[in-house]
Amino acid sequence: MIVRSGLGYDVHRLVEGRALVVGGVILPHKKGSLGHSDGDALIHAIVDALLGALALGDIGTHFPDSDPRWKDAPSRIFLEEASQQVRKEGYEIGNVDTTVILERPRLRPHIAAIRQNLASIMGIRTEQISVKATTHEKMGFLGEEKGWACQAIVTLVKNENER
Repeated sequence: MIVRSGLGYDVHRLVEGRALVVGGVILPHKKGSLGHSDGDALIHAIVDALLGALALGDIGTHFPDSDPRWKDAPSRIFLEEASQQVRKEGYEIGNVDTTVILERPRLRPHIAAIRQNLASIMGIRTEQISVKATTHEKMGFLGEEKGWACQAIVTLVKNENER
């Protein structure tokens, strides 16, 4: 087996008047992500991890915020394309592990739906994706609810006979 890993990180400001989209799921909250697309930091971190594992750059290289096509676009498009690229390169997604850093709203009630949605977009089983949540203990811009951040690590696998 050939195994590759990728690490992703993303952060967005939280502002009023925008939806809070986490893993493609809209969460009820008074603030949402400020971003060129829908601002889904969780999906953006996963996309960066997938592209990084393939040594293909980052999300900004493939979906630049200077391109009007991506204005207010659903981030699921980016994740679908990155997942297809993984398969095009002959790999399969083995595992996705993520952490969402967000003071409010609490993610626990939404984690199952987020995992199911992400797995569906990537074409993997729900058991292959972990979504964990933590706060920033009210410290810094994350703790003051001025923004949120996400981390992701992925493992890609390829059967050596398929090289």
